[in-house]
Amino acid sequence: MSYPEATLRTVDRLSRLAKELKRQFFLRDEAVDILVLGAVCHEHVLLLGPPGTAKSDLLTRFAEQIDAPRFHYLLTRFTEPAEIFGPLDLPAFQEGRYHVRTEGMLPSATIAFLDEVFQGGSAILNTLLTLVNERIFHNGPVRERVPLMSLVGASNELPDDPTLKAFADRFALRVLAPPAPDEGLGELLDRGWDLEVERLDAAKRSERGEGTAVLPMLKESAVRALQHHLAGVKLSDVRPLYEQILRDTRAEGLELSDRRIVKGLRLVAGATLLAGREQATVEDLWPIKHVWSRPSDAPILRRVVETRMAEAGGAKAPRARGQKHILADLETLEEREGSLRGETAISAHLMALNRLRREVILDHPDGRELRERIEGVVRRVLARLEEA
Repeated sequence: MSYPEATLRTVDRLSRLAKELKRQFFLRDEAVDILVLGAVCHEHVLLLGPPGTAKSDLLTRFAEQIDAPRFHYLLTRFTEPAEIFGPLDLPAFQEGRYHVRTEGMLPSATIAFLDEVFQGGSAILNTLLTLVNERIFHNGPVRERVPLMSLVGASNELPDDPTLKAFADRFALRVLAPPAPDEGLGELLDRGWDLEVERLDAAKRSERGEGTAVLPMLKESAVRALQHHLAGVKLSDVRPLYEQILRDTRAEGLELSDRRIVKGLRLVAGATLLAGREQATVEDLWPIKHVWSRPSDAPILRRVVETRMAEAGGAKAPRARGQKHILADLETLEEREGSLRGETAISAHLMALNRLRREVILDHPDGRELRERIEGVVRRVLARLEEA
């Protein structure tokens, strides 16, 4: 049984929206795909990158194309809960009832964007944890359901604070947003200026009372309806391959929580739906590249997923890194060797060395000298581990 015509129309319009955003924003194709997938699967998205990499602008453009309430705020350690969740209802308080007025605030939003998402105080982050996980806002004694479809958080980096780990893990999808490289500056300038010209033209049309939308807006109900089709996606053909990818990631020393592992299937179902298919194929495993726990794990997970997909008949595996790039990583690890303190740090260092060794064995069987150098470092670090 095929999808209803209305479902296919919504999928097509999301595809057109993604294509338009990719045209506007340089090197943000993956971020666009992740934003769309997050909305369809009702999962939360984390964009990691330095300031000035168009994270906020991209999310704003995406959210503007969905006819639904949205909320955008920059968190700091001085941000008060009322700035996010709403002010106290004073008349109700005078009557002895604690109630927050949430109209126009995050609890009433369908799509929310919190810049510097980990900078909020404990009162904000504890409330957010329940809100993003259960879609529940505790408004005084009342548990209110919230319409939140997807919360997008932006940050320069993941926090080291273990108390924030549970909250950070609620962002099922992660994508890196690095600055444009030197060789891409020309295209960055071209696209950036084109986008600025479009903004100026839109402002003129708005002053004249004319429409400014490039694409027709998507109705919130149409996007929400897509989620109901996820359970009907058949995943049996890709389950064995998904399990193999998970075993490979563990062999590489990567950490994925049970929550992220299970959500991976939901994301694959979403990718299948967005491709207009009811039966998942190898090509629909691409979201797994974005469920990493630490930014340093991202390239390793990508390589594991793309290699397994290629072996199963999917897209061609990525080109192997040159030995000089592996050597550069090794030299970085050698520089850190003297500052290693404690068993945990030494064990993590050994796992990083093992990944380099495995990469040399798989991709450069003739790289004996490089492999032996890595093994020499491993022996030195193992000796330190025995002393720790």
